[in-house]
Amino acid sequence: MEKKTNSGFNSNFGFLMAAIGSAVGLGNLWSFPYKMGNMGGFVFLACYLVFLVLVGYPLLLGEFAIGRKTQKAAIEGFATVNPKFKIVGIIETVAPYFLVAFYCTFGGYITKYLVASVGWVLGMGDLGTMAAGDFFGGFISSGMEAILYMVVFWGLTVAIVIKGTEGIEKFCKFAIPALVVCMIIVIIRAVTLPGAMDGLAFIFKPSLEPFKGTGWIGVLGAAGNQCFFSLSLASGCLIAYGAGLSKSENLEKNAMIVAVADTCVAVMAGITIFPAVFAYGLEPGAGPGLLFVTLVTVFQNMGAIGPIFSVIFFLLVFFAALSSSIGMMEGGIHAMVDYQEKKGKVNRMNCVILTAAIALVGNLIVTGDGLGSSGWWNPLSALLGPEAGKVWLDFFDLFAEGILMPLGALGMAVMLGWTRKNYLDDEVLQGSNFKTKPFVDVCLKYIDPVICAILLIVSLDGFFNFTDLF
Repeated sequence: MEKKTNSGFNSNFGFLMAAIGSAVGLGNLWSFPYKMGNMGGFVFLACYLVFLVLVGYPLLLGEFAIGRKTQKAAIEGFATVNPKFKIVGIIETVAPYFLVAFYCTFGGYITKYLVASVGWVLGMGDLGTMAAGDFFGGFISSGMEAILYMVVFWGLTVAIVIKGTEGIEKFCKFAIPALVVCMIIVIIRAVTLPGAMDGLAFIFKPSLEPFKGTGWIGVLGAAGNQCFFSLSLASGCLIAYGAGLSKSENLEKNAMIVAVADTCVAVMAGITIFPAVFAYGLEPGAGPGLLFVTLVTVFQNMGAIGPIFSVIFFLLVFFAALSSSIGMMEGGIHAMVDYQEKKGKVNRMNCVILTAAIALVGNLIVTGDGLGSSGWWNPLSALLGPEAGKVWLDFFDLFAEGILMPLGALGMAVMLGWTRKNYLDDEVLQGSNFKTKPFVDVCLKYIDPVICAILLIVSLDGFFNFTDLF
């Protein structure tokens, strides 16, 4: 039998950096800020923190424990805990394939902006002179140029996961600290801009205005789905990482660290972006274009220092995106390795090639679509009509973040809270006293199944507007 190359992490720090890296990505630096902007700032943050405590921590702990106790990825891990819930492992394994199907597209966008920012510093290119919206629109609809940058980012992801846990650990031990340093530099500049305090008030000053009427439904749905996307819950990669963690490490502490670190980076992203947005009188609810249009406009207005901060900012976003992308691929690869192990012959390289090929096909579709600029046919547009404005990105995101992730989390909560209660206790107790057990038990049995079911319904309603029928 060929030896499995995914042997485990060399240190708990390496594991934490990989797990945090999987969680810290576009969900923090792109999705979190623009959703916060659309959902009124503070109230979105408050709801997110509630979901983090009630759902995020218990499920993080559960995924780490399943991985370490079974030494398997999601499919075989769930089958080991309870064979009837193997389907949940399949759901968690399929989810990252839908995520990575558009993730490398945005990774390519970020790579382009990083290269363009360096060119701006050197006095080359159009990033510093062209209107930010025109630059972004021209690039995403450029066809082959956008595909080229996507392939570069995809290739970097594949090159790291080829080496298994060793390659992931080495990259994340460097990338995550570097990301934090870059973010602190940008924050210092952002909060010292004239008018920046309005941006901080937008984030931290209590206001329930967005909750009025039926607005609370959208806020809760966005905050809940963001919790899954941001923490990489129910996407298979955290179970795969848990399988590589030493038995002596404290799972409770690690789950808390990952949850807190991920949230801190998300809040720091808000502090990076909104003070600058308010300082220059821009729109905080700019949507997905907040990262590529609004922030570039901010850098263009900073004068001579703008190009330097553009480089620093897109470098930190690049590190975040790449660390998450490798986590998504690793979840699928590890599941394939498990399957090969059952058959008696393991060839990790074949698993990497197949996973990479699937990711490439998905991203070729999303990149070629250019966020709808190409006018390509897509399933959601055909189902809901062109007036709905849905694109290929929405299709993949619906299945990943909107359906599979909350459905997988629901299945895991039911399995651990009802059918296999106390099953993971001995695993957690190997490294801690499991002081949070009463809280975790209540969440997994009563709270998380209800929340996950509601989020699933709200997500579907967000796409299909079921409430309009009543």
